Amino acid sequence: MNMHCDPALHSPAAPALQLDASGRLRHLLTLQGLSRERITELLDRAEALQAESRGGARRLDLLAGRTVINLFFEPSTRTRTSFDLAAQRLGAQVINFDIGSSSTVKGETLLDTVHTLEAMHCDAFVVRHKESGTPEYVARHLRTRAAVLNAGDGNQGHPTQGLLDALTLRRHRPDFAALRVVICGDIRHSRVARSDVQALQALGVRELRLCAPPELAPAPDEFRDCHILDDFDAALPDADVIVMLRLQKERMQAAAIPSEADYYRRYGLSPARLARARRDCVVMHPGPINRGVEIAGEVADGGQSLILEQVANGVFVRMAVLAELLGA
Repeated sequence: MNMHCDPALHSPAAPALQLDASGRLRHLLTLQGLSRERITELLDRAEALQAESRGGARRLDLLAGRTVINLFFEPSTRTRTSFDLAAQRLGAQVINFDIGSSSTVKGETLLDTVHTLEAMHCDAFVVRHKESGTPEYVARHLRTRAAVLNAGDGNQGHPTQGLLDALTLRRHRPDFAALRVVICGDIRHSRVARSDVQALQALGVRELRLCAPPELAPAPDEFRDCHILDDFDAALPDADVIVMLRLQKERMQAAAIPSEADYYRRYGLSPARLARARRDCVVMHPGPINRGVEIAGEVADGGQSLILEQVANGVFVRMAVLAELLGA
């Protein structure tokens, strides 16, 4: 199966909403619509902040006196910790909002919670939610000049993940126009895949191949200029980059996948499969990794893997976005 599709944003208004009247980035809700120049500026700023902070060892004071609220309505370890460290390394005060003990469990609405926190003079909300469009909804109903950062919403997007993946890739394969990139896994439900595609297309990547079981493939009208395949082996020849996506176990039944072993047999990145790609192909994964399901342990830990570098780069990308949005 090989077809072309067109990426659609759940809300066409989000790209415009995240810019102010002068065209400056006001929120980060999506990478859709961001230019190559703006994305490149954010990546450059991340590298500059990494150097200025001496790899995170030196605390900066760019956001001294600012308050960042982490509003995470679903579990997260990597992303929340990364935003927390990013804000602290810029000198901001960070509040991790505890959903389990908040008034939302007593019936308070999301907007009531946000407006209450706004009244305490908060400068930024980092929002993660299982419902697509929630960060945009929050941004649209703010009563102050606070910034909203999308830390992952439903299956719609994860813009800082897309940026950190682009930064990681740029350091090893800077000529995007020459790259053939394979993204494999549950494309239909993956916010990471959507943000990666948006970032890589803006940066001018040569070819994007999206590989998924037929039941987990995207809708036919969703991804423009991407090749959609259901045969992983056929997707790999000449690949410069392979991005593996985490398979959520609850999706397996819906996709008629009988077992994790069967999924690995068909779509797992084994050493033998990696050998089908270019010899210098690099491997990426947003984490957490299911070893022996979507990727072999020896591949995840091998010399072609950039997975831990992605984690490290995530802090500097989020520092760059916070500094950009809060005007520092």
